[in-house]
Amino acid sequence: MYNDYWGFKEKPFENTPDPRFFYCSAKHEEALMRLLYAVQERKSSAMLSGECGSGKTLLSRIILNRLMNKEEYKVALVVNPAIPLLELLGEIVYQLGAENPAGERKVDILRRLNEILYSVSQAGKHTVIIIDEAQTIAEDSVFDELRLLLNFQVNERFLLTLLLLGQPELREKIEATRQFKQRLALRYHLTTLTEAETRAYIGHRCLVAGKVSPPFSDGAYKLIYEYSQGLPREINNICDLSLVIGMGERADSVCERIVGEVIKDFQQAHDTIGSSGEK
Repeated sequence: MYNDYWGFKEKPFENTPDPRFFYCSAKHEEALMRLLYAVQERKSSAMLSGECGSGKTLLSRIILNRLMNKEEYKVALVVNPAIPLLELLGEIVYQLGAENPAGERKVDILRRLNEILYSVSQAGKHTVIIIDEAQTIAEDSVFDELRLLLNFQVNERFLLTLLLLGQPELREKIEATRQFKQRLALRYHLTTLTEAETRAYIGHRCLVAGKVSPPFSDGAYKLIYEYSQGLPREINNICDLSLVIGMGERADSVCERIVGEVIKDFQQAHDTIGSSGEK
């Protein structure tokens, strides 16, 4: 809508997990390094937690792309784990390339998974299971079953690496599942961006979208950070609407006033939703 006006080749602030727009802050680089280390060293499991919109899903796609480009890995990505146990196990089996085992007993699904894992291992590869939004898993019994998957071993070597990504509630659920907590080889909590990183993040996304000089004023950057608190998804929302408003006003740049109006709209919408929920 506003690409031509501002000089972008594509929209820079879409909230989609597009690896091209990945901004590698120090904390995102650390998270990526730890998860990849868990995979490369064939650890049993690792957990990445972070606030909603902090970039976990994008990191999962970065990891997926890197592993899929290497022949030594077989990868399953589960993006909606808030399903019954049998469906979750069936989805993992399906993602690993087998036919959908819908309707089968748990013992049969686990047997098929066991066959897949050994087959992959015998081919000199390693299986990686990535579960995004893992905090949506409601039943403790599902965590117990996932933990039991880590018992698939041969010659003291794990046949799979399980990566769990989720919001802070995931840490609480893992803490409450003592046996699973003990099996986690690595864990990391992804914090939000600093003010300097927020500015660099905006500049990076603009550059990927085809514009070298971001159309934001110094005051705009400061307000964006103060309202978003460095949360990438909120940064995207503010910047995207600010560009729309700026175009509508035929502005030369997105100034502090424009960003302030957008933030005011967001606050009013939030207050309206909050008040309606109290009734």
